[in-house]
Amino acid sequence: MSQEDVELVLRLQPPAEVDLARLFRDDERWRRLTEAAAPFYHSDFETIGTMLAVQASVPGMDGLRALWLDWLAPWATYRTQATEAVDLGDRVLLLSNSFGRLEGSTHEVTEAPASIWTVRDQKIARAEFYSDRVDALSAAGLDG
Repeated sequence: MSQEDVELVLRLQPPAEVDLARLFRDDERWRRLTEAAAPFYHSDFETIGTMLAVQASVPGMDGLRALWLDWLAPWATYRTQATEAVDLGDRVLLLSNSFGRLEGSTHEVTEAPASIWTVRDQKIARAEFYSDRVDALSAAGLDG
């Protein structure tokens, strides 16, 4: 099932042109997105965020949104583009490039984050977000 897991994770990623700052901040867009995505997530879905100084674990889609809103607070715009998905059995390592513009700036910043998605029974059970790709590789057991 691992190829199906990879395809599921890739299918759930926003298109590269979607501004995540606008998406996560807009209540109506978020409501529509979560309604459409709900069948693909376990009811006990959790998000692990290591993007900020403190690691947090939060339940559900509301927790996912809360972590992203914290991360996006200084950003005027923020987009991501998946570049590679690596099959890890019951997990998928997703490597991405991110492009953002901080509030008050005209300069676009680029980053290379990663995430690890745990799939159980063909649904997403957990998403772990890393701003540092090296940390994600280590968490995936691919650090050496």
